[in-house]
Amino acid sequence: MSEVTRDQVDALLKEVQERYLDKDLLAANQVKDVDIKGDTVFVRIVQGYPSGDYREELAAEVKQKLESDSAIAKAEVTVEQDVTAHTVQKSLKRIEGIKNIIAVASGKGGVGKSTTSVNLALALVADGATVGMLDADIYGPSQPRMMGLSGQPESKDGRTLEPMVNYDVKTMSIGFLVEEDTPMIWRGPMVTQALEQLLNDTNWGDLDYLIVDLPPGTGDTQLTLSQKIPVSGAVIVTTPQDIALLDARKGLKMFEKVEVPVLGVVENMSIHICSECGHAEHIFGEGGGKRMADESDVDYLGALPLDLTICQQADAGRPTVVAEPDSKNTELYKEISRRMSARLAGKGKDYSTKFPNIVIQNT
Repeated sequence: MSEVTRDQVDALLKEVQERYLDKDLLAANQVKDVDIKGDTVFVRIVQGYPSGDYREELAAEVKQKLESDSAIAKAEVTVEQDVTAHTVQKSLKRIEGIKNIIAVASGKGGVGKSTTSVNLALALVADGATVGMLDADIYGPSQPRMMGLSGQPESKDGRTLEPMVNYDVKTMSIGFLVEEDTPMIWRGPMVTQALEQLLNDTNWGDLDYLIVDLPPGTGDTQLTLSQKIPVSGAVIVTTPQDIALLDARKGLKMFEKVEVPVLGVVENMSIHICSECGHAEHIFGEGGGKRMADESDVDYLGALPLDLTICQQADAGRPTVVAEPDSKNTELYKEISRRMSARLAGKGKDYSTKFPNIVIQNT
């Protein structure tokens, strides 16, 4: 029997497509170790994003592909995840302990950005990541209710706050510090200062991702935040409606101007399926988010339905991903969160912590 070669193994691995990176395993740089012992091949694959049960699926696919070669009697495949830190705006430094901050934005209100944010955070947790959530909407904080949290955060040292935790997500919001029905009558500078404090004075600990639920719009607050928060990537949430897409494009342009890579577009309320008869209807138009992504040369991360249960579950403090973990809607959120984090995994890495500080002393 002819000896198995590395070239032979590489050729087979090239035939396996990585689902969320749209590349073969070698082009995606995920194959970290190949060990050949006689007619047995050992392969170690490392994904730079949390992919949940896709890890086992990929391992099985690679094993099957390798063993389809008659020269390979047995293949042992392991798939691991290793979320690393990615670069932020040049003028900013990454916050210690937080590997990646992802901003979720929309050009206008009412497109379901907060519901999408919370379900994406929970999908990342379900897939094996450590996650935090910063509710940056000072005027209309909704994350305390959606995360099923109430009460005030503790401060152990009188200077910093401990995040509130539910469903394994560390959450901070101005909503924890004021009554639910108290309006925040603040001007722009007060809002940005409050948000910087909520971000920097919270003991987040070690996080793979901090999801920032930005306030709607593209005004002074959003611009200041995108210049002061060290963001690794942004996601734009829109509906297919033309007026929402108009504003979503402005949000996309804003991130481009402040050098924050847009990881993709999510089309929310894409289709409505009647609970009585099952008739499907595109109430807000069809395919607008996909067209916008194509025109702007960014990724289309996926579409979510206009579904009453998603709204009811968020209002009840048990968002869809935890309320119905095996549902079709949860699967959609997981697909979008995997595409989002996979896109980020393909961006530039932050190596600043790898290099020592050089100190020059006069001796």
